[in-house]
Amino acid sequence: MSKTIGKLYLIPTRLGDNPPLEVLPISIKKVIEDIDYYIVENEKTARRFIKRISPGKSQPKLKLSILNKYTTEAERNTFLNPCLEGESIGLLSEAGCPAIADPGSDIVSLAHQMNIRVVPLVGPSSIIMALMASGMNGQSFCFNGYLPIDKGERKSKLKSLERFSSEHNQAQIFIETPYRNMKMLDDLSSVLQPQTRVCVACDLTLPTEFIKTMSAKDWKHNKEDLHKRPAIFIIQKD
Repeated sequence: MSKTIGKLYLIPTRLGDNPPLEVLPISIKKVIEDIDYYIVENEKTARRFIKRISPGKSQPKLKLSILNKYTTEAERNTFLNPCLEGESIGLLSEAGCPAIADPGSDIVSLAHQMNIRVVPLVGPSSIIMALMASGMNGQSFCFNGYLPIDKGERKSKLKSLERFSSEHNQAQIFIETPYRNMKMLDDLSSVLQPQTRVCVACDLTLPTEFIKTMSAKDWKHNKEDLHKRPAIFIIQKD
C-alpha cells in the first residue's frame, strides 16, 4: 500500500502588526493547528506569528527549516522530505503571500518536481491590493520588483517603464526599501512626464493605510511622508 504524501500549504501572513484574524481567514488558523513542519525566512517572527494565530499550539513540537539568502541548494532540496513521509508543510512569508516577491518560489517549484500537491491559501498580497485600489489597468500589469539603487540607472529604468506602459497600456508595479521611499517619490515626480499617473500605496491593511493616485506633476506638491513605511508604487502613462 502506497504511503500518503503530505501537502505544501502556502500560508499568507499579515502585512503589519494588526491582529491576525482581522486580515486572515479562519482557514489559516485551522491549517496551522494541523501542521508542525514549516519553511520560514526568520524563526523568531514565524514562531511569534504561529503563537498569535494559535496560542495553544506547542512551540517545542514545531520543526522549522530556514529559507533565506544563506540557505544552500543542498539544504533547500531536503526541506520537503517530510512530505514524502506523509507530513504536510507550511510555507510562511515574512509578510503577505509566499512565493510573491519572496524566496519561497523555489520551494514551490521543487514541490511540483516532487509531485507534492501545492495548496495556496487566501490572504493579503500588497501588490494585488495596491493594484486593486490604484485605478490603473488590472487587465495588463507587470511587477518589476526593486529598481536599481544607482540614481542614474534608476531614472533610466523609470523612463523605460513609463515608455513601455504607454506603448502597451500596462500598469508597472515596483517596490523600494522603506528608508529610500522618499527618494523614489522625488524621482517619480521629477523624471516622469507630468501627466503620467503614479499610485502610492503604503501600510496596507493597517490603521495608517494610505493609497493615492495622482499625476507625477501633482505629486511634486503633495508629498506624503513615506519614510520607513512599506510601500508599493505603480505608474501608468495613458
